[in-house]
Amino acid sequence: MTQPNIVLIMTDTQPTTVVGCYSGNDVATVEIDALAARGVRFDHAYCASPLCTPARAGIFTGMTPSRAGAYTNSQPLGGTIVHMGQRLQTAGYRTAFIGKWHLDGHDYFGSGTCPAGWEASYWYDGKNYLVDLATEEAGLWRSGLMGAGNLRKHGITSEFTWAHRIGDRAERFLAEQSADSPFLLVTSFDEPHHPWTCPPEYVERFMDVRLPIGPSAFDDLKSKPQHQRDWADGWLGVQDPTGELYQPLMLGCNAYVDSQMGRVARTVQQWSEANDRPTWIIVTSDHGDHLGAHRLRSKGPSGYEQNARIPFIVVPPDDYREGSGIGTVQPSVVSHLDILPTMLQLAGAKLPETLDGDSFLDLIGHEQRAADRIALAEYNRYELGHDGFGGLEPLRMYVRWPWKLVINLHRTDELYNLEEDPDELDNRIEDSSAVESRDVLHQALIDWMYERVDPQRGHPWEHRPWRDAGKNAWSVDAPMRPVRDDGVRPPYLNYGTAKPV
Repeated sequence: MTQPNIVLIMTDTQPTTVVGCYSGNDVATVEIDALAARGVRFDHAYCASPLCTPARAGIFTGMTPSRAGAYTNSQPLGGTIVHMGQRLQTAGYRTAFIGKWHLDGHDYFGSGTCPAGWEASYWYDGKNYLVDLATEEAGLWRSGLMGAGNLRKHGITSEFTWAHRIGDRAERFLAEQSADSPFLLVTSFDEPHHPWTCPPEYVERFMDVRLPIGPSAFDDLKSKPQHQRDWADGWLGVQDPTGELYQPLMLGCNAYVDSQMGRVARTVQQWSEANDRPTWIIVTSDHGDHLGAHRLRSKGPSGYEQNARIPFIVVPPDDYREGSGIGTVQPSVVSHLDILPTMLQLAGAKLPETLDGDSFLDLIGHEQRAADRIALAEYNRYELGHDGFGGLEPLRMYVRWPWKLVINLHRTDELYNLEEDPDELDNRIEDSSAVESRDVLHQALIDWMYERVDPQRGHPWEHRPWRDAGKNAWSVDAPMRPVRDDGVRPPYLNYGTAKPV
């Protein structure tokens, strides 16, 4: 079997609302839309956590963020955790990561140091970009370019941006690859995350554009968790919603990063054609953004679609045809946790027991929904060193179409039927007609937390005002739950016998 190349192109904070092929909005995402037309658009894909660092932990380890050690922003992966680059290197791949990493436990920009598993000559995190900027340029990037006028005043061109320089390195990586061995290339764009830096003409296009948010813009949140009402009343809330999104800077930056993503995808396609090695392209974002839905802004502790659902497009090699599913929509529920298992299957590598996701390869080539697919996401707190985005708000979200259950550990829980209520206005957690569906999801979530050894599993998630599913955790008969085999570490030894479990 010829091992294919694998390319992961990702953005930061890009909800489906601002991707044309998902929303139908005129947002100038022509490159992403073109990739969807060539591949498979997954319509119900979810992040592992609606927050940067833990979301990335899920993508790059195939494990839930808390199991991978990165509960929140500014926390690194656990010291014994093996990530995507290391696993693909072991499978014989050249590996390059270019762009925002956010998994080293440092600040927003990173440490500037390439971790094991990636080739150092291509590494280019935010710290590397800052080093390349003059002091005054760094200040402009972070806070001096708000608005099309300032972008024009300072002569900002594409070459100034982090996104363009990521594209430059990606092109260099591709130019230096041989057809003799497969490669994994990750281009991790910071855009369209704030500060929305891009050439001014992209912003100017959206100066008169207002996008409809929909019914959720007027959600009174009365049946929702208290922390959402606090959020809506705070600096990241929307006090008097107009029902429209007006954000030219973000939309301009969104269209600009789309152009850079297309640049990388075209270069990859040209390389693959010239070297006759099949290449898979995966396009996604780390998480979404409410953008006014439910009167909320930014990401954070909610399971709402605008926050947790993400763009997810897979472009198989041109000769990969197993039916009519290419250029169409796949309605099955999938997750960021499914990316690494899929990559390992493509590489012909063994899938270790410790992975929490499942390969989605069997969904490529047809349009039928796989009813048994689930997505699980978590949230704990925003950041170790920042208190302006709420406090400790542990959350677990469990989706099995058409139902979504959200356990807000300290708050009111939520249950939505996404087929009947796509705007998630009707919280049915206490609805007597939904009890059976609710309880099935609740038990499935509890079982999953125990089976996968969620570090926070236990009574608080089981004892809810609407259902008591708890058992006596203080029992001598409680089973031992050893660390699952990751294919790297020595076997887990039983405490009482010192023998492998």
